[in-house]
Amino acid sequence: MSNPSPPRLLVLFQGNWEDEALQRRVRSGELRLEREGFEILSLRHAHRLFHFDARRFAERMCATYRSRIDGVWSNDDGFGCLLAAVMAERLGLPGNDPRAVVRCQHKVLLRDVLAAAVPQATVAATALPFSLMDRRSRDAAAIETAVAAAGRRWPLFCKPVKGVFSALARVVRDAGELAAQHRLSWWDRATLRGSTRPFEQLAADVMPLPCSVDRLLLEEPMTGMQVNVDGFVENGAVHVLGIVDEWMYGDEVAGARHFAGFTYPSRLPVAVQQRVRATAEAAIRAVGATRGQWNVELFVGEDGAVRVIEINPRAAGQFTTLYRDVDGLDVDGMAIAEALGRGIASVPRIARAGGAAASFVFRRFDGRTGPVPDAAALRWLKERHPRARLWLEHGAGRALRREYRWYGSHRYAVVNHAAADFEELFRDGAEIGRRLFGAGALPLA
Repeated sequence: MSNPSPPRLLVLFQGNWEDEALQRRVRSGELRLEREGFEILSLRHAHRLFHFDARRFAERMCATYRSRIDGVWSNDDGFGCLLAAVMAERLGLPGNDPRAVVRCQHKVLLRDVLAAAVPQATVAATALPFSLMDRRSRDAAAIETAVAAAGRRWPLFCKPVKGVFSALARVVRDAGELAAQHRLSWWDRATLRGSTRPFEQLAADVMPLPCSVDRLLLEEPMTGMQVNVDGFVENGAVHVLGIVDEWMYGDEVAGARHFAGFTYPSRLPVAVQQRVRATAEAAIRAVGATRGQWNVELFVGEDGAVRVIEINPRAAGQFTTLYRDVDGLDVDGMAIAEALGRGIASVPRIARAGGAAASFVFRRFDGRTGPVPDAAALRWLKERHPRARLWLEHGAGRALRREYRWYGSHRYAVVNHAAADFEELFRDGAEIGRRLFGAGALPLA
């Protein structure tokens, strides 16, 4: 009897974080892969957003792949997750409820859902009554009038209702500062609008939206420690994988919070971790997630209060090696299994690499691109730390200038690494940073 052919998975708008896991399964014959989509933040593809029609794309994908695939999956935060959920529903394949995805990713809807279900964990917020393309978003007087009408007081933390990573997200002290931040070029504003429009097209067909997604959300600034909780929903049950701690580059730079790294497992007190887990689980139940992975970003305030910042209806791709190295969990494999309708229990464990793991993030703030490690440094990393993962993201020209305008920094490299304990982990991190990028390249928590 011949062996059954491996399942065929359609991956939409694939990112760099998932490539290794997917290719490994293709090479082993475990999976057949179909890919569709493009990199929405790449300058090479940015022009495609101006005429990209998400509804038409979804219809074409369904017509093309009906009865030809066993599952559809995306880990893309822009509109890939929603598109995968919509396609799965239309094709009768395993997937998350599209309405849950919309509730997660439309920040006004999310705030409304959490205010009703988990009020103690909700951040008070208001959306400006005009879009980023509207001239009033760059008019200090119009902004001041809108903020006063909403009963908000400065300073405020501002971010788009549907963000592109952390673009334009920062604390602003007054209307003039916010107006100045939004005096972007027409190309920047159009690109930001274009990157969110496909999500809005699909979301509006799923459920009524309280406002367009290219408005600005104003919320009370929070202080304390930021953490991530990762987990999955299987057969309607919410499961937590773990808690990842975050640390930043010193004080806020230009009002924005710039991640310097993430560590796992969490070093918060056990009682605080329990509150964080319970809050994340309650938030996932509130949005109505039915299947698949999720990531919740939260603040643990200085008073011990736990507040939900965002919910991502996907795994945090940057953290997959942390769970692999410390717990032996194949997070990508779990996501693929769920997309194919298989149980999480079917995914085998991986050999652990240590007791602590980190994702070190290297940035610049001076308008320049980052240093490039030479061949000797790369060879040292491979020989000394063979399981470490390095991603280089050096920008240049227009792409680099845009990154500084949108984010206030340039992330030029990420290194994921595991060690026996935190002391060894940070010692290794310092050496890796020095050897690859020079002394003092990374502030360590």
